[in-house]
Amino acid sequence: MKLNIVLVEPEIPQNTGNIARTCAALGAKLHLVHPLGFSISEKAVRRAGLDYWDKLEIEEHSSFKEFLEKYKPEETNMFFVTTKGKNVYSDIDYSEMDEVFALFGKETKGLPEDVLKSYLSKTIRIPMRETLRSLNLSNAVAIVAYDIFRQCNFNNLEEISSYFDKK
Repeated sequence: MKLNIVLVEPEIPQNTGNIARTCAALGAKLHLVHPLGFSISEKAVRRAGLDYWDKLEIEEHSSFKEFLEKYKPEETNMFFVTTKGKNVYSDIDYSEMDEVFALFGKETKGLPEDVLKSYLSKTIRIPMRETLRSLNLSNAVAIVAYDIFRQCNFNNLEEISSYFDKK
C-alpha cells in the first residue's frame, strides 16, 4: 500500500519537519501544497526532520487547486482529515486500498470548508472532547498514518526489533 500525506498550506516548520520524519519512517510520500508559511530549507524544518530528508519522497504543488486537478478526489482513495469530519478515521477499511491520500489543512484554519462540503463522505476525524479545538498537526498525521499501516498489517515495516540481536 502506498500512503500519501498531503499538507495543504502548512504554517509551522517544526510540524512539517516532524511529519516528514513520520513519512520517512513509514515510507509515505509527503505532498506540500503551497503557499507554505516557511521555506523548506529553513533550519527548523531540517532540525525537526533530522537526518531523514534523504529518505523521503516529497512532491510540491503550487496550489490546492492544482493538487486536486492532478489527483482527482473522485478517482482516488482520498480522505480529508478535519475536526468537522463525517467519519471516524479508524472506521474506514484501508486494507484493500492500493494507494491512500490523507489530506491535512493548515494549523490555524484546517482545510477549506467548500472543499469539505464537496467531499463530505470522504471526510474523516479523530475523536476528541467536544470542548477542544484540535490536536497538533504532526500528532494528527501520526495517528491517522499509523492506523492506516496497522490495518495493512504494517506492510513493509519492521515489526520486531533486531536491536539486541546486533549487539
